[in-house]
Amino acid sequence: MKAGKALFNPPRALLILFLIVSTLGTMLLKLPQATTTSVTWLDSWFTAISAITVTGLVVVDTGSTYTMFGEIVILFLIQVGGLGIMSFAIIIFILIGKKIGVSERLLISQSLNQKGLGGVIKLVRNLFIFSLLIEVIGAVILSVRWMPVYGVGNGIYAAIFHSISAYNNAGFSIWADSLSAYVSDPIVNIVITLLFILGGIGFTVLIDLKEKKHFRHLSLHTKLMVVGTVVINLIAFFIILTLEWNNPATLGPLNGVGKGWGAFFQAVSPRTAGFNSIDIGSMEEASLFFTMCLMFIGAGSASTGGGIKLTTFMAMLLSVNTFLKGKNEITVFHKTLAFTVVIKALAITVISTGVVFLGVFILELTQESSFMVNLYEVVSAFGTVGLSMGLTTHLNGIGKVTLIIIMMVGKLGPLTLAFIFASKRTPKIRYPSEEVLTG
Repeated sequence: MKAGKALFNPPRALLILFLIVSTLGTMLLKLPQATTTSVTWLDSWFTAISAITVTGLVVVDTGSTYTMFGEIVILFLIQVGGLGIMSFAIIIFILIGKKIGVSERLLISQSLNQKGLGGVIKLVRNLFIFSLLIEVIGAVILSVRWMPVYGVGNGIYAAIFHSISAYNNAGFSIWADSLSAYVSDPIVNIVITLLFILGGIGFTVLIDLKEKKHFRHLSLHTKLMVVGTVVINLIAFFIILTLEWNNPATLGPLNGVGKGWGAFFQAVSPRTAGFNSIDIGSMEEASLFFTMCLMFIGAGSASTGGGIKLTTFMAMLLSVNTFLKGKNEITVFHKTLAFTVVIKALAITVISTGVVFLGVFILELTQESSFMVNLYEVVSAFGTVGLSMGLTTHLNGIGKVTLIIIMMVGKLGPLTLAFIFASKRTPKIRYPSEEVLTG
């Protein structure tokens, strides 16, 4: 019995499910009816992994390389990856009337980053209802905008594709220049950004906001996510607007309103949507570096986005603020942040930094691109963002495999993968404390 329990490791089971679905996706994308031209197995695997990790990095142009069948396969992988493999499995269990046991509840709890098993089935139901409703509304509005341009059929299809891709923070587009043609379009800018902000803020936050009418009644996690999202998006908007205002290759040629829309879109997209309305490779180096910081921070826990997560970043900031003020406890919104949260945040940040460092090191050894380009691509892959300075399409085999692994780590989470290889927990024994010299 103990051996059976040891084999059932939620992180390990999630990884196995992830590999199974991504393998099936790779096989479907390799079918002749999925592509308009020959695509290698490695490129098919890269595309499948990029889709299921909702990253959006592409080694081949999606719109010109894949048929409608291939694009629908990509959309399915995006939806499964965005909402979670186990979430789909639970819905199937519910539809066929299968009893959902403790094992399934453990898996869904792990995949949605929940603390316990209570209420996970209700959470999954709400997750699907919320998600599908938001995607449908986004697709309807975008259809009204694009049907006069592309025709009824193509307009509706483009709207559905980009609505699903945006809400799941995937960044896939059927157009080679992403959304650059709509840099000044208010409807496209508002709808797409709202979709990936709602998807990236986290399912638990959306449900909490729906059920509680006053800010003071919200959970601490929801308060941190809402305040953090507003603040970081405003800061990012003003920084991008200032740095790119006179750049002739990005915001420079646009009028004042166009500059505002372009800066707003590119400020919120790195966490972790991956769409672009301006040429990423032409941005100022300071803007690129700032964008990398946003990609590394990422979206919210239990969301469609990646990165170390905004609450992880805020926990680190709050711990620094507590140290500078000489306090012993981290307090925010009249609540005390648990010490275990800080330890977890530190572990996530350190492991994530190590993953990025290792990825850049490998690309530096195997690619002919510059350090800035390598760093940008690796951070984008880890944050499951999908923004690119153009390196991905020129990667060799080693570079592609490296980014595939990094995208998987970014989607599943560094701690999830660490727990797969972690040894059994040791008994809780307290030892005498002693300080060491730091700083």
